[in-house]
Amino acid sequence: MAKKKTISESSNPKKNKSEVSVGVVGSGSFATAIVKMLVENCKVVHWCVRSEFVKGAIELRGHNPTYLTAVNFNLKNLKLTTDINELVTACDIIVLATPSIYLSDTLDKMTCDYKDKIFVSAIKGIIPKVNDVVAHYLRDEFQIGFRNQAVIAGPCHAEEVAMERLSYLTVATVEDEVSEKLLNIFNSDFIKVHSSKDILGNEYSAILKNIFAIGAGIASGLGYGDNFTAVFVSNAIREMETFLEAIYEAPRDVNESAYLGDLLVTAYSLFSRNRSLGNLIGKGYTVKSAIQSMNMVAEGYYAANSIYKTAKQKNLKLPIVDTIYGILYEGKNAEKQFKKLTAKLN
Repeated sequence: MAKKKTISESSNPKKNKSEVSVGVVGSGSFATAIVKMLVENCKVVHWCVRSEFVKGAIELRGHNPTYLTAVNFNLKNLKLTTDINELVTACDIIVLATPSIYLSDTLDKMTCDYKDKIFVSAIKGIIPKVNDVVAHYLRDEFQIGFRNQAVIAGPCHAEEVAMERLSYLTVATVEDEVSEKLLNIFNSDFIKVHSSKDILGNEYSAILKNIFAIGAGIASGLGYGDNFTAVFVSNAIREMETFLEAIYEAPRDVNESAYLGDLLVTAYSLFSRNRSLGNLIGKGYTVKSAIQSMNMVAEGYYAANSIYKTAKQKNLKLPIVDTIYGILYEGKNAEKQFKKLTAKLN
């Protein structure tokens, strides 16, 4: 039987690995994928997981017991902990990869000195505690300025990273030095990284595309075909542009991969948890039962409430967002709402 390849066995084993001290907070599928990316380039990756059970299972078996279980780690490349303070103290770069609904509980335990640390958000959702994006939450609650922040955007499904299928990341940060560091530790044979300075635009677009993906899933569950989905996504990217311009004007092109590309993969891919949630709703599941049937968090559900209210405050016309909000939060019938929506799309 062939020896199972571990992620420490890089396709370029002679490559000099970075000494940069980097850590990942979270133990879900994307957090696991990010650890996989980082061990390609870093001698050691610190990893803060949610429980002693997860920590012990990884130390015993060499893989996450729940998510991306086929990804095997060489434990020499990892320093595992369940203590956020231990990780932050040890690292200069901290990648936040928990579901948005759990981030505040995680960071509220942070009592160590985090001045001059770089915090990288791989979270594509709204923080319920403050009803705001991660960038603002870190700035307002922890006084972590944008110069010490970065945002990771896709298109990059964790499952394809696990299979080492070529994937693309966009790293958004205002500091060139931070951008260079992040490009160096994420770039690999199967990860291509591009830079951006549009922190808020990348973060909001990652949130919006999850809402739109729920809609694409509902359409699929209702029996709409590829022709409708193409029109739906075409309208969705225009709604995204309208929202981003109203929130934060910047010299951005929404046709770039971090915006349109991430929307496309999330709306169409069978790996998309948001599309999967929508598909269940379209097939007749109640919203509550659809959420309960999933073993991963669909960020679009929580984001829809916040984005809808923000759009109303700014008097934005976003018929897709309105439709998804009505189905998720007002109990409106998905079939009837999508029939109305078809008359508004072009």
